[in-house]
Amino acid sequence: MIRIRKSEERGHANHGWLDTYHTFSFANYYDPRFTGFRDLLVINEDRVTEGAGFGTHGHENMEIVTYLLEGALEHKDSMGTGSILKPGNVQRMSAGTGVRHSEFNHSKTNPLHLLQIWITPKERGIKPTYEEKHFSPEDKKNNLRLIVSPGGTHGSLKIHQEVSIFATLLEEKKSVSHMFKPGRKGWVQVIRGSLDLNGETMHSGDGASIEDVKEVQLLAKESAEVLLFDLP
Repeated sequence: MIRIRKSEERGHANHGWLDTYHTFSFANYYDPRFTGFRDLLVINEDRVTEGAGFGTHGHENMEIVTYLLEGALEHKDSMGTGSILKPGNVQRMSAGTGVRHSEFNHSKTNPLHLLQIWITPKERGIKPTYEEKHFSPEDKKNNLRLIVSPGGTHGSLKIHQEVSIFATLLEEKKSVSHMFKPGRKGWVQVIRGSLDLNGETMHSGDGASIEDVKEVQLLAKESAEVLLFDLP
């Protein structure tokens, strides 16, 4: 079964410095039908104005993945990490026993566009860790590139949960397929463009839950950027 979560049905808040869309319940937005899917709790699409950002705040027992789309994200945390992420960079922060961090638009002239993803960890109370990697457009072109996995295989980021995340950049009329092992579920998030998912049309900002489906095919109706989650 595939169920589409339409972009325009997401939660939305515009704080001036932050324009954000919530695929699942988050902060002041609550929808009992969308409180996460399996271990996937948050997909926030954030646009941050020049020089603005999130001041120092804390997290515990959460796997946080940030996927950069446009601009530059300045990150600092209590583990001593300082970094500036740019498009193609993916960041994984395991909050574990507790971590504090800040995130700002590094640019004073250009906006920042990113996805922030939260996943419940398999084990609570682990030591906080940080990791980031760059995945080139060539890596993702008409290919499901593994960017996050439990073992950090194939050059992916290592996450503390049995979740794999794939990214693809599809050219118009190109397609990719993914097989799910028995009992596994899926989520597809369209970042840009439009595609056909097993006969269902999806557009930018749309998401889709996938249950009891052995294989999915993503066929681009126009050039598209997509994340696919393989979930326990």
